[in-house]
Amino acid sequence: MRSAPVAPEQKATKQLSAFRRFLGYLKPYRSELPIAIGAVIIGAATQAVGPFLIGWSIDNLISPGNLSGLMWMIAGLAVIYLIGTIAIRAQIFRVGAIVQKVLAQLRQDIFTKIQSLSIGFFDKSEAGDLMSRLLNDVSVINQAFGQSIPQILGQTFSLVGIIIAMLLINLQLGLLSNLVVPIMILTTSLFSRWARIRFRVTRETIGDLSARIEEDVSSVKEAQAFNRVEYNINTFEALNAANRDANVQAVAVTAAFLPSIDFLNTLATAGVLAYGGYLAVTGAATVGTVTAFLLYVQQFFRPIQILSQFYTQAQSAIAGLERIFGLLDEPELLNDKPDAVEMPPIKGKVEFDQVSFGYVPGQTILDSVSLCAQPGQMIALVGPTGAGKSTIINLILRFYDVSQGAVRIDDTDVRQVTQASLRRQIGFVLQDNVLFSGTVAENIAFGHPTASQSEIEAAAQVANVHEFITTLPQGYATVLGGKGSSLSQGQRQLMSIARAVLIDPQILILDEATSSIDTQTEALVQDAIATLLKNRTSFVIAHRLSTVTQADQVLVIQQGRIVESGTHQQLIEQDKVYAKLYALQLGDTD
Repeated sequence: MRSAPVAPEQKATKQLSAFRRFLGYLKPYRSELPIAIGAVIIGAATQAVGPFLIGWSIDNLISPGNLSGLMWMIAGLAVIYLIGTIAIRAQIFRVGAIVQKVLAQLRQDIFTKIQSLSIGFFDKSEAGDLMSRLLNDVSVINQAFGQSIPQILGQTFSLVGIIIAMLLINLQLGLLSNLVVPIMILTTSLFSRWARIRFRVTRETIGDLSARIEEDVSSVKEAQAFNRVEYNINTFEALNAANRDANVQAVAVTAAFLPSIDFLNTLATAGVLAYGGYLAVTGAATVGTVTAFLLYVQQFFRPIQILSQFYTQAQSAIAGLERIFGLLDEPELLNDKPDAVEMPPIKGKVEFDQVSFGYVPGQTILDSVSLCAQPGQMIALVGPTGAGKSTIINLILRFYDVSQGAVRIDDTDVRQVTQASLRRQIGFVLQDNVLFSGTVAENIAFGHPTASQSEIEAAAQVANVHEFITTLPQGYATVLGGKGSSLSQGQRQLMSIARAVLIDPQILILDEATSSIDTQTEALVQDAIATLLKNRTSFVIAHRLSTVTQADQVLVIQQGRIVESGTHQQLIEQDKVYAKLYALQLGDTD
């Protein structure tokens, strides 16, 4: 799901905003930061003082031949560098631990957001792209910040210490060494602009690629059945090539950038050697001072090289942050009202009062629909595909809010209660039920995780699936494959009925619950459903009209309107839309 193009100045503002927002995640760890910063400063100080002491030793110990003093200086330098090593290790561990905690919180926020978004968001989003934000984008951020920030902090402080030391030791050589800094800043600014564009494209293409992988892997059976394998391979090849090209272009920017920094390093070293040598020959500077400066120049550009590499990594990371925060900022269109209350125990009355609704503004799916189901009644929804049957179900569950009118349960507008308390009391059995990787017991208890083993088995017995489960290798502890693929359609359906039985809902929704299964299993499913429907209000979407002849109300829906309503017998006697559909399905033209 690619973001809309924005102006260059807006891109820079978005990047800065994304990075500041990321830094905001550090607030809970403010008490840990002083220790980390202290270790960073100690490590930087030890690196800055080393070349100065080496230069001083050349002028004051080596030249005069003070061997004893030189031994003491070597021992002192060893202690200093040992302290620096310990400080750097502590800095990397402490800062790295903080960043990992931040990334863990970021992942948690992304997952929580995905779980809380409305169904309407997922209707227009790709699961693979969402997974890419949770996994790939966070991984890139981890590479840039989790692994590099500890080092970057140390190198930044080292750079400041080196600049100060150079200017204090010899102002002229210090200024000469820093002449390349403006050139370096200009070079970095130029390359960063190119890198920002390239890395944003890489994040978008990997999102597209992940979405395609998720879709194609989950539909391999359909692809083979419809002879679409070659087409899918070619489509993937095109997306893979786009991702490859985007990454090659990003690498090309980096490949051109790093040699530029190396050239500036060589230029500065040559300048210090030439001018420093001149000063040494004329007596304006000592050999030790020139030597210290050469060491400082090498140290000076090492942090710059690391910072430059980090800068290019950061472009990719910030592009990932923009995508992540774009997701976190998605409006939750279906929030509970501030004064929403818990739904009281449902008795089962469901009413639609002049309900109109459309998924897209200007496109009406339901048009002034009114209906009333009394507690315990079975309501059958009949009509062609796209007529609005599933939309009625979505509004009962409050997956969407009505555009006009109201949906009431027990005379309570569903918008006035919390979504969780409403859905907790509604069960549904769909045509394509989803089972999860886990045990049979865990799948049955999906809507009631705290259910006891005896409750789970009782629900399975009502659903006519207990005997089958006992034949499995580990019974209720048998681990199912992805989406329960090792089970037949009928077995999955019976388990989904057991899942509904366990939560003991007062309102039940059935969407073609007996389709796509064999005749023998259908008898078990029908018997389980009959038991499940007792004393419950139910809404049944049915294309096979023979399954709804016992319904208390049959609602015939066409183009978002209820065009007929009544019992099966009443509608047959009216000899209109329903009667013709029923006769057509039975092959009866009389």
